[in-house]
Amino acid sequence: MQHTPDRRANLTTAERAIDARFRAGLARLPRHGPAGWFTEFVVFGLKQAWACVFGAAMLAIICAAHLWYPDDAAFARNDALTVAAVAIQVAMVTGRLESLRELRVIVLFHLVGTVMELFKTHVGSWTYEPDGVLRLGGVPLFSGFMYAAVGSYLVRVNRLFDLRFTRYPPRWSTAVLAVAIYLNFFANHYLPDVRWLLVAAVALVFGPCVMHFRIFRARLRMPLLLAFVLVAFFIWLAENIATWSNAWLYPSQADGWHPVSLTKLTSWFLLMIISVVLVTWIAPPQPPDDDRQPPRGTDETAPGGLPVGQRERHRSPLDQQVSPGGSSTAGSAG
Repeated sequence: MQHTPDRRANLTTAERAIDARFRAGLARLPRHGPAGWFTEFVVFGLKQAWACVFGAAMLAIICAAHLWYPDDAAFARNDALTVAAVAIQVAMVTGRLESLRELRVIVLFHLVGTVMELFKTHVGSWTYEPDGVLRLGGVPLFSGFMYAAVGSYLVRVNRLFDLRFTRYPPRWSTAVLAVAIYLNFFANHYLPDVRWLLVAAVALVFGPCVMHFRIFRARLRMPLLLAFVLVAFFIWLAENIATWSNAWLYPSQADGWHPVSLTKLTSWFLLMIISVVLVTWIAPPQPPDDDRQPPRGTDETAPGGLPVGQRERHRSPLDQQVSPGGSSTAGSAG
């Protein structure tokens, strides 16, 4: 599959510098065989860790506050967490790890999450410690940054892995679905909970979609629904760490901490849809390069009468020569 040469243009200034340094070292590693796939595995882990930097920093300060913040401190623990969360966000922007354009959608995540927190704490779905002054009602302000951390991960993973999509559903349909999911988070306290119908709707709308992602040299793909499930699972793991740290507690944890029920995975799975729709506001889903339409005014067929988008898929075996660098000229992920 061929790719546009300006892929790195999506990275921030700091990320381009880091990317160039890592590529200089990784380029000397084997391209094929077990060593080549091990390289891809390591790069995958590094990119995921880099995408999670906001959320990891939030979890780190939450755990640190739980373990070492003094109970008799003049400055409330929740207020200290809020100040630390603001500092992390400022550092992300000033350090060129997030752009101001991306900050807009992250702030929107923050607002959407805070509104839900205000309602859910009011009806008793979960509770926070009542200390501190940096709060709205029963909700300390650091809680919104946990939703912002999800938004930060999604916008970062989109550019770090150069995500592309085949058969992505119309964005109007995903927006309608996201609104229905968001409303159900409120309405299920007064009306029948239709989350399983919404899960079925998500499967229907996103089921045909395939996500393509670049690691280092390899370009892989997976069903988008599977990606949603995997991200929801890791958010569930992070939620367990946060509740263990007493960042918030569910009613069933009031008498002693225990892991959050796996049924919460459906909530995080549905939240993923809201999150993805918000991200598409600044990063509209793009098809793989081979599926893109050529610009108007250009010849839409390659020599031999095949459309440009199909030329690579219809090369003859004689055309698929191995380049001096050891990669096939017909399928290099570059």
